[in-house]
Amino acid sequence: MLAIVLSVLSLGIGMAGFMLIENYNWLEAFYMTIITISTTGFGEVRPLSDGGRLFVSAYIMYNLLMVAYLVSVLTQYLFDGELRNLFKMFMTDQEIRAFQDHVIVCGFGRNGSKAFHELRASGAKVVVVEQSQELMRLAAETLGENAVPVVFGDATADETLRQAGIERARALISALPKDADNVFVTLTARELNPRLKIISRASLKTSESKLLRAGADSVVMPDEIGGSHMANLVMRPEVIRFLDMINGLGPNRLRLEELTFTDLRTELRGRSIRELDIRSRTGATVIGLKDSAGHFLVSPSADTRPGPGDVLLLLGTDEQIRRSVIEYRG
Repeated sequence: MLAIVLSVLSLGIGMAGFMLIENYNWLEAFYMTIITISTTGFGEVRPLSDGGRLFVSAYIMYNLLMVAYLVSVLTQYLFDGELRNLFKMFMTDQEIRAFQDHVIVCGFGRNGSKAFHELRASGAKVVVVEQSQELMRLAAETLGENAVPVVFGDATADETLRQAGIERARALISALPKDADNVFVTLTARELNPRLKIISRASLKTSESKLLRAGADSVVMPDEIGGSHMANLVMRPEVIRFLDMINGLGPNRLRLEELTFTDLRTELRGRSIRELDIRSRTGATVIGLKDSAGHFLVSPSADTRPGPGDVLLLLGTDEQIRRSVIEYRG
């Protein structure tokens, strides 16, 4: 931007100098300015006065310095990453345009980056919305330059969310540090995509009701969860260690998976949990069932027959869950 301003300023100074000192009209002044800047060596409109020669000498020195600056700016643009960054942003934009049923994570702080890693580990397509280019540069050094599809901008702005493919996304996680920003993101996202599942972070208990009214499906309070977690480590340490395994924090990682009625192969629909025999075939365990009315059954009876709208909750290692998906999903 500064290079453009200096170029326009140089043209203006040259024309003004020739018109004031040599009494040239604007066309003559423009011609003399151009041949002086370009150093083409064409003849003068008419012989210059002593004052004109002094002006041209100073003007040439100014333009030599300006050209040196322009060359340095162009060199930096071409070789110091600016052009590469523009190309990378263009390619990322094209990649995001092809996404369908992806998840948008707004904010790449501690909560947002953790959500990103968990989603990617589960095989989901994820787009990050973040304002800090330095933060994403550090993430790229760890994860790889093209590992994180990112849109740089304000997540509360309609255009930023549209760039992230909000209309085609299936879920959005708002993990910005300020509750007010999360409320704005939730309002904007709900308006742009009424079918979107929205999970929002909150720091204050009073923000929870506001986020739910703004359109969030669920509100997570990391500080409250952290305090409860620490208390339970005192009172129920083995339960917490087991939960840590499920959350991927322990050495023996476990994984939870959903198996909906429509996920089941056609020939398996209508069978009881006993007949499905998931544990014997894959090693995974059915720990719960959510019925079509939204009620949860913990450790459902083996004679329970999942029906339309029901969801089985499976627990197992990555390998056991992988086998369950291969064995039972259509």
